[in-house]
Amino acid sequence: MSAGIFGATALGIKAKEGVVLAADKRMSYGGFILSRNAKKVYPITDRVGIAVAGFYADMYGLIKILEVEIRYYETTNNVVMPLRSVAKLLSAILYSSKFFPYYIEAIVGGINGDGEPRIYVLDPVGAITEEDYIAVGSGATTALGVLESEYREGLTIEQAVDLAVRAMKAAIARDSSSGDGIDVLMITPKGYKEKAIKLRVVTS
Repeated sequence: MSAGIFGATALGIKAKEGVVLAADKRMSYGGFILSRNAKKVYPITDRVGIAVAGFYADMYGLIKILEVEIRYYETTNNVVMPLRSVAKLLSAILYSSKFFPYYIEAIVGGINGDGEPRIYVLDPVGAITEEDYIAVGSGATTALGVLESEYREGLTIEQAVDLAVRAMKAAIARDSSSGDGIDVLMITPKGYKEKAIKLRVVTS
């Protein structure tokens, strides 16, 4: 994926009782800002969410495919699809298009069937790894610098949100393709909550 063309920053953090996913709100193409209100963090189920950096059309289409496949699985089998299975399903979808890949990097996080929080990161062709924290996109290097220095095991959800926002702000300050605000998704065994943070837009 060319960060210079399809820029964005998204991250995920595992906390003691859940996970936090976050992404910026800017949609850009090259040096042109197409939108200042693009959503890149979505709840997929009550216990699973996704944060994506990359080509917005690919991201949106992929999320819709994933939602339909999950709904079909749960309706057919009358069970909730576990987080690990959602991540592996997304990996299979991405790999099936490896010759014409989706121009995205994805973070899937939530509560697994055993009640434990988990975060998985996937590249454009479906390679999948589990992490305690991760950042993807054109601002990932800066965001990871903050996460590497300040993450520790046992963070509360509130502490993880604070860390996510600080890492996102650092990335936005250095990456011209990221900006305009931060969407945050918090997932715990009780469900999910969303939070939007507006950032000041400098016009002169």
